[in-house]
Amino acid sequence: MRTDPEVLAGGMANAGAVMRRGELVERPAPRNAPAIHAFLGALRQRGFDAAPAPVRILAGGREELTYLPGEVALPPFPAWAMTDTALRSVGSLLRRLHEAGAAVPVDADAGWARELADPEGGEVLCHNDVCPENVVFRDGRAAALIDFDLAAPGRPVWDVAMTARYWVPMLDPVSASGSYPAGLDAPARLRLLADGYGLSTSERAVLPRVIEEATERGRAFVAGRIAAGDPVYVQAMAENGGWERWDRMQSWQAAHRESFTAALLR
Repeated sequence: MRTDPEVLAGGMANAGAVMRRGELVERPAPRNAPAIHAFLGALRQRGFDAAPAPVRILAGGREELTYLPGEVALPPFPAWAMTDTALRSVGSLLRRLHEAGAAVPVDADAGWARELADPEGGEVLCHNDVCPENVVFRDGRAAALIDFDLAAPGRPVWDVAMTARYWVPMLDPVSASGSYPAGLDAPARLRLLADGYGLSTSERAVLPRVIEEATERGRAFVAGRIAAGDPVYVQAMAENGGWERWDRMQSWQAAHRESFTAALLR
């Protein structure tokens, strides 16, 4: 007997379209779902259980994956998701993903999403969207990653930069005030994320600039969605301060680049 579906909250593009039925999740399938399923299956074979297991691709452009129990932080983000312990654990989980994924051959021609991909490319499949809504927590620690729709080959430091944008967050105080607790120390938190990941000295030295590059990539992604008339992004832009918010955020990142670098290398 089929279980009545539960609509899972969170996300933008798939809001209201992700259903849980018992131990399975049914959701819209990205156009390269076969490649993502193959990657997730290979991760499982290598002992990485911190991502959904693929089940099947359904007719009508949907897919089934296993459900991962735990808590997911939604905006405005609760204090439990912004602790130092939570932040370090996000970095550690991302490192585990990259280490497991490094053993999985990545087909560069598999149609990976390019919108948020590392422009320099790479041999590790980056998640590219490790926002709070895509991290499953258990007992205050990051336990699993979901939603690999934007995954693409890249450098590990690119994925750390993308993750920092959401989790530090790399936002000016005005922009951060709508979703994040007040008083977060951005340089200290960037250091904690790098420590949790185990980022090398050379990667720490370039991370602030890579974050700026990733932010510019994110801006282009949003611009493309708006130009295509995507109502979700058009509404979000109108509600979140428009391009002035992006200008303010990017100016703030550039102005604090030296303090971020100093914190990372201290």
